[in-house]
Amino acid sequence: MADYYQPSAIILDVGLPGIDGWNVMTRLKEAFPTRHIPVHFISGTEKPWDAIKMGAMGYLTKPVSLEQLNQAFVKIDHLINAKLKKLLVVEGDEDECDNIKGLLDDNDITIETVASGKETLHRLKNDIYHCIILGMNLSDMSGEDLILRIRNDEDISYLPIIVYTGKELTDKERVFLDNHSERIIIKDPKSLEKLFDETALFLHRVESDLPKEKRRILQMVHDKESILKNKKLLIVDDDMRNVFALSSILEDKGIRVIVAKNGHEGIARIKENPDLDIVLMDIMMPEMDGYEAMRHIREIDEFKKLPIIALTAKAMRGDRANCIEAGANDYLSKPVDSEKLLSMLRVWLYR
Repeated sequence: MADYYQPSAIILDVGLPGIDGWNVMTRLKEAFPTRHIPVHFISGTEKPWDAIKMGAMGYLTKPVSLEQLNQAFVKIDHLINAKLKKLLVVEGDEDECDNIKGLLDDNDITIETVASGKETLHRLKNDIYHCIILGMNLSDMSGEDLILRIRNDEDISYLPIIVYTGKELTDKERVFLDNHSERIIIKDPKSLEKLFDETALFLHRVESDLPKEKRRILQMVHDKESILKNKKLLIVDDDMRNVFALSSILEDKGIRVIVAKNGHEGIARIKENPDLDIVLMDIMMPEMDGYEAMRHIREIDEFKKLPIIALTAKAMRGDRANCIEAGANDYLSKPVDSEKLLSMLRVWLYR
């Protein structure tokens, strides 16, 4: 219906029969014809942060009052009727600001730049912005402090924050940013294209309205098959049924799969294959579990930046933070949803 009717906005529940709201949201945001449509969650499940990270414009937890509904509709109305989406770039490097503006600027958005946390908070208090790009090196406060001050302010707490930095992040910094920002983009030769894609998502930019060269950037980022094809992936898991199921999915997409049955063997396979692109690491294994294996891998300079996705038997509170702290880049709970897995692989293999 969203594809056919192209609505101005969507209100989405999570607890739907057949396909739940999370899968609906994934499909909406992966398809160009519907990716720009603002989605506001209203659900009995308290997972607002998960929804915002996926690109939702807001989240209400049931039961919802008439006043809350009215506020949601006002927010939706403002967004869909805004002729210009406003982006705030918080970055002390003028050359970097120029690079960002040169790539993102067009007739559907306004880009403003600031160099300090104090000026950022002043702007946010006195104007309406739809997204922030945040560099971590500010003149007057840390990036972490600025993020916390935004998240603790009810008026601007849901504002999407994309961290764009060349800084080498510690495990503690990565855990913090993963918990308090929508995206972390580390600067590299292709990071500006990734930044363009993420801002397009959170600003709800209509792909068909963009200039041809900018549409090409988005299409290149989302060329799903080419991103996965011929990539080399290691599965570390002691359950051969899981290994077989995952291998079947991945090899069908052109991914080359290597297998290890515990942490010790996984480390050995990584050393034997320095050209690995990514690792799927089960947590609960005999001899050496996934947490310990990831810590050992991160101690090897050559593999400090190797993407690792942790797999856990069941979703428990704190699992994600524990996995990130041990060295994982991301986290999935078993049984693994194949579409979520492939979507996550595309994110981490786009480098």
